[in-house]
This record gives sequence, C-alpha cells and structure tokens, in this order.
Amino acid sequence: MIELLRKRRSIRKFTEEKVSAEAVETLVEAALRAPASRSLNPWEFIVVDDPQLLQQLAAAKQHGSEFVARAPLAIVVCADSTKSDVWVEDCSIAAILIQCTALSLGLGSCWAQIRERRHDAQTSAEQYLQKLLGLPEHLKVECILGIGHPAERPRPLPAEKLQREKVRKNRWS
Repeated sequence: MIELLRKRRSIRKFTEEKVSAEAVETLVEAALRAPASRSLNPWEFIVVDDPQLLQQLAAAKQHGSEFVARAPLAIVVCADSTKSDVWVEDCSIAAILIQCTALSLGLGSCWAQIRERRHDAQTSAEQYLQKLLGLPEHLKVECILGIGHPAERPRPLPAEKLQREKVRKNRWS
C-alpha cells in the first residue's frame, strides 16, 4: 500500500484507450468493500462510460471538472443522506479506495469535488448532477472520479517534501 501511495498523483490527461470491463468490475468491487460507519453503507455509485454523458459530467462545476470529458470512465460517488450522518466521510473513504485500486491496475484518476461547489450562479453542482443523472433529492453527490489510462506521468512527491511538521507525538505541544 505504501508503494501505491508513494506513486499516487492526480491524473487529468488520459489516453483514448477504454477501461476494460474486468478493471471496471474490480473498481466497483473496491467501492463496495469500502468500510462505512456502523456498516450502514450509505454510498451509491454511478459508473459512466458514455462519451456524451462524460462531457456533461465535465460541466458539473465552474472549474476543476473539465478533465472528466477526456476520461473514458467516471464514477460518481453519491450517498443516501437519510441513512447516515457521516455519509461524507463514508463516500470519501470509498472514493480514495477506488483511486488506489485504479492505480494498482495501472490506471490514473482524479477527484472532482462536487459537494459545496457551484455549477452556476443559480444551481449547485450537486443539483446539476441530480437533474442530469435522475437522482432523488436525498441522494447527495460527494465527487466525480475521472479514471483512465494515464497520458501523463507526474513525478511522485519526494519524501523530503512531506510536511512532517504536521505530525506530533502524544500531544500538540
């Protein structure tokens, strides 16, 4: 796992190669194996590979989601907010497990934050996606993960750039 974390970088440029059905199934399995508070599993996942729909997903927010249009696959991570008060955390855990699994399969990924973001002055990114995807109001959207074969290879973060000052032992001071 630490080797994956050492290599993991956000990938926003993808080749045109499709993600295999076997890889998609593995990503779905990773999502469904994600831990959730009190085993309530409030998360829901929408796997998108339709190019036209990927274009529409890319327009979900004002900036920062355009890379989804060039991804051959996206997974929209949602949750039934009536099932758990910590759905945000549960979705975040599932999303990062999907991203790490993607990396383990030789795929790249990037997270497009949706919750608390705007589509335009009148509509939130979440409302836009709820309408686009036919989601009921209680189904909240945490993020969109764009996934595909990397067309870029950013360098891993060097160990000496880790923010070690953010770690304390036993107490704050």
